[in-house]
Amino acid sequence: MRYPDLAAFLKHGRAALSRGPVALIMAEDAAELDGTIRHHEARGFRAVVVFAPDALAIDAGIEARIHRVSYDTTADAATERAVNAVIEAAPGIWLYYGYNAEYLFHPFCETRSVGEMLAFHTEERRDAMLTYVVDLYPSDLGAHPGAVAPGDAWLDKSGYYALARLDPVTKHPLERQLDFFGGLRWRFEEHVPRRRRRIDRVALFRARPGLRLGADHTFNDPEYNTYACPWHHNLTAAICSFRTAKALATNAGSRDAVSSFHWGNSTRFEWHSRQLMELGLMEPGQWF
Repeated sequence: MRYPDLAAFLKHGRAALSRGPVALIMAEDAAELDGTIRHHEARGFRAVVVFAPDALAIDAGIEARIHRVSYDTTADAATERAVNAVIEAAPGIWLYYGYNAEYLFHPFCETRSVGEMLAFHTEERRDAMLTYVVDLYPSDLGAHPGAVAPGDAWLDKSGYYALARLDPVTKHPLERQLDFFGGLRWRFEEHVPRRRRRIDRVALFRARPGLRLGADHTFNDPEYNTYACPWHHNLTAAICSFRTAKALATNAGSRDAVSSFHWGNSTRFEWHSRQLMELGLMEPGQWF
């Protein structure tokens, strides 16, 4: 189904938002757009909604299965405006949001659907799930100048860390909230604005009236921004993403300074949740 704008989708596309989980994909360009959609269909989302400019082509067979919304994803605040509009239209529904050339992985996703995981998460009285954005990159930028290469994907096996997230008023650490860093945004931080260096994103959450996503990928409800409940560790997921590599390799301010992303702590991405859990980039919590 195709919609001419966001308003038309919210008016006529309610069937897509009647049952979750629903994936919201922001298509910034054509890089791996079809592959991104197929990946999230395979994760078990009941509906996939793609926000994309009209000029971007999507395979006809794929487009017939999804909900495509004509949308300027490059406009200021485009992501939070679209996500917040869907939140208001779909109270109680689990949502995911991400971008093209990004792939959601959750513990045991090879045999268990995202819906099964979120059902367990809900039983633990959690309405949001922390995800870590794990940078992917090719080993050879000469062969892949756009830096998007699913067949030659690598990631950093170390170099991740967390700092206390401070209350902006009191400057005291916030309860169960941390700012996470690592990957290409850490190694090439001189080319990344400070406000965009964090790799944590609350990308899986249950919509409710009044909930709002901010530009920094956090919500106006502090509990949604926590990594775990007060009594034990909870599930987390990972978003394996070529987005930062693509930006560093193509943006005018950084492309001449980046000849390779490969370093001593690079390891080939196996496209399997087991590897992410072994590297500590995903937490199964009490779900076995």
